[in-house]
Amino acid sequence: MLQFSKYQGLGNDFLLLDGRTETDPAFCFGLTPELVRQLCDRRFGVGGDGIILALPPREGGELRMRIFNADGTEPEMCGNGIRCLARFLADSDGDAPGRTWQVETLAGRIVPELQGDGGVRVDMGEPFLVPSEVPTLLSVGAAGLPQGEFELEGERFAAAAAGMGNPHVVVPVADVAAIPLERFGPLLEHHPSFPARTNVHFVQVLSPTHLRLRVWERGAGPTLACGTGACAALVVMHRLGLCEAAARLDLPGGPLQISWDPSSNHLFMTGPAELVFDGVLATEEHEMRPLWEAPAISELPEPPSVDSAAPSPVSAADAPCQDPASVVAPPDIQCAVVCVQGCVRPEACASAEARSRVAALLSERSLDDLVALASSSLESRSRSRQGPGGAPLEGP
Repeated sequence: MLQFSKYQGLGNDFLLLDGRTETDPAFCFGLTPELVRQLCDRRFGVGGDGIILALPPREGGELRMRIFNADGTEPEMCGNGIRCLARFLADSDGDAPGRTWQVETLAGRIVPELQGDGGVRVDMGEPFLVPSEVPTLLSVGAAGLPQGEFELEGERFAAAAAGMGNPHVVVPVADVAAIPLERFGPLLEHHPSFPARTNVHFVQVLSPTHLRLRVWERGAGPTLACGTGACAALVVMHRLGLCEAAARLDLPGGPLQISWDPSSNHLFMTGPAELVFDGVLATEEHEMRPLWEAPAISELPEPPSVDSAAPSPVSAADAPCQDPASVVAPPDIQCAVVCVQGCVRPEACASAEARSRVAALLSERSLDDLVALASSSLESRSRSRQGPGGAPLEGP
């Protein structure tokens, strides 16, 4: 069984896995792109915008963060994700406000800090404004940013790019609500101007210190929030003279406070992160497949006929002799989907072995034992969230 916790920051949700005690530098919980897609599927999996791993450091930090998008790709960084990671670490270890972490990411060292209200403030580092560092093929314009115009299905957009360890394109618009995000988001994400694809943000100015943002995330599609995108949006809009160096950015999931410190050139992001639930996952492939890999309708075998005139199934003992090489094994079936009205292949039941193991487990353990087994792994995390004297830690 594999323990995980689900956290969300402004509706941007992630599965968190703790591998800080692992010694294998290549350790990745056995995740593959296909497994990530299964786990993040909101109908056949746990559901999430991505999966975040807390791993041992490699370059002198306190820990290393790896993140996988819902499509199985691995981005360089995620602002909402690192806030969720920080809150996850604080909840796991019982840390108090003021705690900071030196987190290694593919975008460099990132430092989140736990706030008194349970939120997280993150030093996001410096923005990348050189085209090759974003990366983008756009040329630097008058605002000192990679800038250009895009014609998409007959409409033209002026845009600028910035990097936060991952690429972003920012498009100022008069009304973000009027933008068909599902139409233009993927066109910009895959535009030839962005060799590594890009995150896409449409931004509306409400005041010099108040912006509204809609997000199309690379590898995830429309999301409720994007921390690195909010930082990139502030940089672009400020360089274009459309907002101050510190502003509130309203995303569909809620607001983030972003500030750009002129003395250090660092961006700081402050926002919430909170627990959704804790859980456990089966780790054997055969245990997971029935949950997430339902066959296509065309692949399902026909159910047995209820016609009384239909011939009875022929048992193996009654079947005529055949050359073993000519016998074709029956296809695997998903019993939970196909056998809802009874086993369709009793002579070679696909789940017989699994059912026998379950029966053995149930015969060996009482119901109380099984409940204790499922809950004991979560008890320590529940205790760690208790503050001094047993009071719960404050949170958003």
